[in-house]
Amino acid sequence: MELRYWLVIFALGIGWGGSFFFNEILLREIGPLSVSLVRVGFGALGCWIWIAARRIPAPFPKELAGALLIFGAIQYALPLTFYPLAQQGITSSAAGIINAATPICAVIFGHFLPGGERATKVKSLAVLLGFAGILVLMLPAARGDGVNALWGLLVALLAPVCYGIAVNYLRKFQGMDRVVLTAWSATIGTAMILPVSLTLEGLPVMHRPETWAAALIIGFVLTSAAFITLFWLVPKVGATAASTITFIAPISAVVLGVFVLKERLEPEHLMGMGIIFVALLILDGRLAKWLGRGKLAR
Repeated sequence: MELRYWLVIFALGIGWGGSFFFNEILLREIGPLSVSLVRVGFGALGCWIWIAARRIPAPFPKELAGALLIFGAIQYALPLTFYPLAQQGITSSAAGIINAATPICAVIFGHFLPGGERATKVKSLAVLLGFAGILVLMLPAARGDGVNALWGLLVALLAPVCYGIAVNYLRKFQGMDRVVLTAWSATIGTAMILPVSLTLEGLPVMHRPETWAAALIIGFVLTSAAFITLFWLVPKVGATAASTITFIAPISAVVLGVFVLKERLEPEHLMGMGIIFVALLILDGRLAKWLGRGKLAR
């Protein structure tokens, strides 16, 4: 694979890991629902700007209205609300590590949902390891970090659950331009969050320059631009290579959380991340190939 594609993969991984850092910056001035509204709203706007600039036809597919409603909820409205809610009780580092459970959840729901890919013994082992890693992550909270920390971890875990369903739900949109899909589903997600956010938290008011910078970056760069880039990348490098982003994002989240936000990193966080990484290596077949047993991964 060409070096430029690897650079894009690393940039996406670092960026998505940094989204938890920017959540923390936003949470210093606005509430968690407002954080979600700002991110999804700016993300949708960025996609529409791209569509207009490229003159991409984007009529609303009425026949897919129900499917878009569901996808907008499980891909944008719910998970991007769960993370800022969770980060009121846990660090951005812990949230970033939990996010790595997304491929594991995708395997689980793919096995049970109609038309999904059935889990092999190897993938089932990866799922068990992944959940073992999550349990290790929860040890500090169970040991005495507080109810808020345990609650935060459980809420954060709901986000990869949503993403795991959303990945399998994508088959409903075969043939639909992925940027158009992102624009419509993020717009629907914004419409879902808006009344709840305004009712419970009021209109977001941001005074600090760093808050505005975080809002613009997390919305336009890490949502709209990042998804547009990912949809451009996958056909060129394949899903397996693109999945490397899943390994990079938690590392980025931990580095920014610990060294910039001065968050405390427990040994259990590193152990949990290590176990989840091994699970991901088993899941996408890399570990089996490195051991010379590539046939087991298939």
